[in-house]
Amino acid sequence: MSKYLSLDLSRPSRQHWLGYILLAPAVILVLLIIVYPLFVSIDLSFQQVKLVRLDAPRKAFTLVNYERLFASPDFWMACWVTLKLTVVVTLFCLLMGLGTALLVNNRFKGRNLARLIVALPWAVPEVIATVIFAWIFDSSFGLMNWLFVSTGLTDKMISWFSDTTAAFWVVAVTMIWKGYPFVSIMTLAGLQAIPADFYNAAKVDGANVFQRFRYITLPSLVPVLGVTLVLTILWVFRDFSIVKVLTDGGPLKATQTLSIMTYNEAFGFFNFGYASAVGVVTLIICVIASMLMLGRETKAMY
Repeated sequence: MSKYLSLDLSRPSRQHWLGYILLAPAVILVLLIIVYPLFVSIDLSFQQVKLVRLDAPRKAFTLVNYERLFASPDFWMACWVTLKLTVVVTLFCLLMGLGTALLVNNRFKGRNLARLIVALPWAVPEVIATVIFAWIFDSSFGLMNWLFVSTGLTDKMISWFSDTTAAFWVVAVTMIWKGYPFVSIMTLAGLQAIPADFYNAAKVDGANVFQRFRYITLPSLVPVLGVTLVLTILWVFRDFSIVKVLTDGGPLKATQTLSIMTYNEAFGFFNFGYASAVGVVTLIICVIASMLMLGRETKAMY
């Protein structure tokens, strides 16, 4: 049987079947671990389910979860917190990543060490980074309070995790520290792909540093920065571990993002149908944002 199959696949008209056969295991794996759970989540979002059992009969179709979701102040609060966190973290990651990439792209003594230091936060696991920042901002013996008191900026300890504004910025700073190296690495790769002849020609024409950056560097980095921006936004939008370990969504839900809300509804209150509705809406927002940004990037390129 295998002999005839190999003979059939050796024909030019049937060689494309070999590619399908080789791709089949990967496609089946993707269907099992991504597509199937997605359909299960969408199906659960239209049911009022407390505890999920795959062998249980399906509940009646209902829109109660979505009606409750869009009427919930907690959901809109989570959307606002997620939006603020995404904008702040993405903006600072972009600025810091671009700045450090431009710095380590130059030739100077110790450049390899500088590149290693820039990329180091990205290599640190999120949970470990979060524990480090939890100690840094600890209200009793944290490094940040010690620096503030020692320099005279404040005369008392700051309760970083008890104040709504302070807690938000602690989460944002942790995410920025963890995320900017990714932008830096991607931008550095884009900078090294720009031909040196472009800069040499610009220097001959009398262009200064800022003109070379505006008319050569930035336009050449548009494709890289576009993809990097999309990936960074999606990472911030769905990140769970940093917020969970630092604040668990508190205080007063000031740092409760959509991912934290989904987790709390599912595993805190066991409202799996309602949690699935939150997850589906989050997925739709991510898809729409990605399509809009990739569309704008394509227009900018052409």
